[in-house]
Formats: sequence, C-alpha cells, structure tokens
Amino acid sequence: MAKKTKKQIERDEQIYDLSTLVAGAFSLQEVLDKLAEAAVKVTEVKACSIRLLDEGASELKMRSTYGLSEEYRNKGVVSKNDPVVKAAFTGEAVVLDDMRVDGRVKYKEATIKEGLVSQLTVAMQFRDKAIGVLRLYSPQPKHFEEDEIALARVVASQCAVAITNARLYAKAIEGARIAEQMRLAGVIQRRMIPQEAPHMSGLDIAATYIPCFDVGGDFYDFVPLTDSCFAVVIADVIGKGIPAAIMTSSFRGALRAYADCEDNKNAIENIINKLNKTACLECRDGEFVSLVYAAFDVTTRAVTYCNCGHEPPVLIRDGQIIELEKGGLVLGIESQTEYEIGTLELKESDCLLFYTDGLTDAANFEGQLWGRENFLETAKKFVAGSAEQMIKNILGYRRRFVGLTSQVDDTSIVAIKVDKAAKP
Repeated sequence: MAKKTKKQIERDEQIYDLSTLVAGAFSLQEVLDKLAEAAVKVTEVKACSIRLLDEGASELKMRSTYGLSEEYRNKGVVSKNDPVVKAAFTGEAVVLDDMRVDGRVKYKEATIKEGLVSQLTVAMQFRDKAIGVLRLYSPQPKHFEEDEIALARVVASQCAVAITNARLYAKAIEGARIAEQMRLAGVIQRRMIPQEAPHMSGLDIAATYIPCFDVGGDFYDFVPLTDSCFAVVIADVIGKGIPAAIMTSSFRGALRAYADCEDNKNAIENIINKLNKTACLECRDGEFVSLVYAAFDVTTRAVTYCNCGHEPPVLIRDGQIIELEKGGLVLGIESQTEYEIGTLELKESDCLLFYTDGLTDAANFEGQLWGRENFLETAKKFVAGSAEQMIKNILGYRRRFVGLTSQVDDTSIVAIKVDKAAKP
C-alpha cells in the first residue's frame, strides 16, 4: 500500500473535521460558516457560497460565504429554476469553466468585478430531497478534478445534515415551548374547576373532571345564589387546546357575572339569554357551547333548569330514568333563540347526574363506544351508595370496558343525591 503524502493526510484530517462540525456545540450559522471555510481550504479554491432553498419563495437564500465580498453576496436573487441549480438538483456536479462568458451565468458583471472565473456547483441533499447548493469559486481557469468534486459533495452533505438537524432541533424547541404553554394553560384551566363540591343540607354532592389533553372545553361549576340556593352548571365548549381553554375561561367568568346580577333565584331565562348572546359574539364558525344550568332550592327541594343542547342530565328515581331535556339550542348559534325552563320536585333518594359526552363516547380498542345505556345501567347499580362512590364506580366500569385505549375527549360528572335523613 502506497504511503500517504503529508498533503493527503492533512486532507483526511480536514474531512474528519467536517464530520465533527455537525455534532459540535455550534449554532447553525456557525456550522455553515465553518463548513464554507473548510470547503475552501480542503479544495484549495478562492471562495465558497452556501445557498438554502426557501420553498415558500422558490428562491435560494444566501446563508454563508467565505472569500466573497458583501457586494457579491447581495448581487441578486437566485431562483430554483436557474439552469445551473436545476442541473445540480438532479444530482449533477455542474462545472462552469469560465463564468465570464457562460450563458448560464445571470450576474456576469458582478462575477467579473469579483474576479471569479471557474465555478463548481453541487446540491445539498437530505434523504434525496434537494435543500440548497454549495458553490466553489476559482479566480483562474480551473478544471475541477474528481477528488475535488467528491470533497465538495462531502461538504454539501454535511451542510444538509447540519441544516436538517437545526430545523428538527428548532421544531423540538418550539414543540417543547408549546407543550409548556399547554401545560400552564391546563394548570390555569383546572383552577377554574371547583376543588370540592358545596356542602348543602339535605344533599350529597360529588364531582370530577378528567381532561383528555392538557387543556380542553369541559367545565362545571357550583354558583352560590342564596343561603339555601345554588346553581350547578356543566358545559362543553366545542374545540380543543388553548382556544377552547380561553373560551372556557371567558365563558365561566360571564356565567358567574350574569348569575350574580340576578336577584331572583329563578331568573334562569335571563341568564341563559345573556350567555347565548355572549356566545354568539365570541364563537367563530363551527364553534358553540352546550350547557346545562340547574338552580337548586334546598328548602323546597326543587330544581329549575335549562338544557342548552347538552347531554340531558338524568334523574334516577325508584330505578327509573327521567331525562332533563327542556331547554333549547346550543349557545352561540342564534342570538334570538327561545329557551324553555323546566322544574322538578325532588324526593328522598333521588339521584341527579350531570355529565359531558366524553363519558359515554369513550371507546375500546375495537372502536365500540361505552355508550349511554352502559352508563345508565352502571349508575342504577350504585344508586344506593354515596355520590362520590357512585362516580368512582361509574368511572371504574367505564375503564373496564375501554381498557388502556387512549381517549379523545374530556370527561366531567356531577352527582347530586337527596339525603334520606335530611328534613326540608
């Protein structure tokens, strides 16, 4: 085996250094600048430029140069339809023996002023996709040898890897930033969910909220009206992510403000009309809010409610199911919608369940929904226990049905039982 010359050894070391640049602790610009400089030194030419394809503009932006003036760097636009670029993108190593007279050169005057003669252009490719070009320049007529072309391809390959890694890293950073924003939004949203149910004489109340993602559109609330009256509200703001969370927060604030302004505890119709008009102003196309508002009077054991296109709450009484369906259209569609108000007299051992569709729409690995029927049958089995235990059993049976399948919607449940021992 022939012994390598000192020049060959130096070149091998330079090529090795090229591969370590990509993995170094440098910014993308630093990597590209170092690669441009290394390309000049390895191939012993005057200058190098690295252009990156801007897909949106169909242009190649100058990202780094070595040995070129600022004036030449900014000489003008290079399109991906440039004949030299097009040829390079097909995999060809394009050699221009004399740029001063070659018809493919767009900026001849700038080339002559810069003192450039010969040029080599190779594409930067990642997974067979061209993302830019690397160009080498010589001030004298130069015939680029095969090994010089091979070196240029090595540098171009390292540039492609560096650029792709930087893009992926930037996406990862952005993803982490968004994930943190979502987490914080979720923390804020969960603060809106009551930490505990109210303690009202004659009623056993429990509730739970299980978010599907960090943030979502479900919420429930307990709104005090008088010493002996309170309202239960459960809603589903159609949408996901931060927009739904913002809408949920705004809507909850409006709900509490409207409820607080009404002196008459039975003025549900006024509250619903105000909420609907607010939703019509805030909701965009395809957005709306389903909601149930129910006011409880502990003294008379009466519940007055309005169901605005939500999953009907159910009253379980003596093993029978009564649905709370009176109301009207979802909020946010038509500002002049009329709503019907319903009233129920509660009895001892009655159980009311409010919930969102994420409870019944949970699916198993076969795509089968747990469904309303399973939910109601399970609820009736545990109607004799406490409200809290009832919710736990409902969720436990649902988990047994869906297994480890990931769910795609939030789940909220509120259970209210009339205490046998309580006196009106």
